[in-house]
Amino acid sequence: MGLTRAKIAVDAMGGDYAPEEIVAGAIQASAELDIDILLVGDEQQLNPLVKKHGGKGLTQIAVVHAEDAIAMKEEPLTGIRRKPKASINIAMDLVKQKEADAIVSAGHSGAAMASALLRLGRLKGVERPAIGAVLPTIVPDRSVIVLDVGANVDSKAKYLEQFALMGTIYSKYVLGEAEPKVGLLNIGEESSKGNELALQTHKLLVDNPQIPFIGNAEGRDVLSGDFDVIICDGFVGNVLLKFAEAIGEVMLQIMKEELPKGIRGKVGTALLKPNLMNIKRRIDRAEHGGGLLFGVAGICIISHGSSRRGSIKNAIRLAKEAIDNEVLEKIQANNQRVEAANNQTEAASAG
Repeated sequence: MGLTRAKIAVDAMGGDYAPEEIVAGAIQASAELDIDILLVGDEQQLNPLVKKHGGKGLTQIAVVHAEDAIAMKEEPLTGIRRKPKASINIAMDLVKQKEADAIVSAGHSGAAMASALLRLGRLKGVERPAIGAVLPTIVPDRSVIVLDVGANVDSKAKYLEQFALMGTIYSKYVLGEAEPKVGLLNIGEESSKGNELALQTHKLLVDNPQIPFIGNAEGRDVLSGDFDVIICDGFVGNVLLKFAEAIGEVMLQIMKEELPKGIRGKVGTALLKPNLMNIKRRIDRAEHGGGLLFGVAGICIISHGSSRRGSIKNAIRLAKEAIDNEVLEKIQANNQRVEAANNQTEAASAG
């Protein structure tokens, strides 16, 4: 799949700044990443925006009409069932019908997940999907993927074990960690710490030879670079993600406020500009784009609701990386190996 030109469906009506910022980001991505984009939404709104942002006449940009959209205040499952021709549903159908290789949406995350489950279905061997978010660490050029960050408010230990397997594959093949180190987010390093979910999950991770589990990770360890994959339930993960995003924004604001003013400040800022840009790249949430919805039978990137064009461009980049690195196929192959091993174990026990 990685050798063919990727085609990505973008829910152009989803997000706080849709459709203009979504269209602008998608057009930037198509030019920089050499991919095809299917902008899904109201064509009367989208066509003028495509022309405005320089996409008119480009063969890699196409508009797919959708007559409706899911509002942020709507109940997810009710919304996608009541509005079958909403942009998120039409975009998901493009992936299901193999007319697109992936979907990107900054709209209602609950609706995106519900639509993915109903239209794409779960991968065999996965009981619940998880949203994985890539965060920077204090180690240069090293990231950590945290999952789940919001797909499941309540989880079972078995779900977290599956999250660990999928996160390991992503860390290895997309983030480039030859030997990923997996940690379980907990209130202490000791195996005896944590609630019942943490204790049950810890045992499963220790007992699973396919998971490179190195132990519990405390909150201070998440961005340390000591772990490549952090596993937690969606409630904790979502709080962690939004706190991390807020810290990044605070740091950027403090840097702006603390830079010297006047001529001296301009000269100093000019000298520091490359360093400041690197800092922004490492901590600005726009640079990370969004999170991959692991466990569904299609590549789905859920971006921030407040995404502007930069975030959308990077969300599309994440989708392309997942396509090029055949993440979906590798997770499927791993699940098949797990199932085969389980069947052999059961057969041996029965014999």
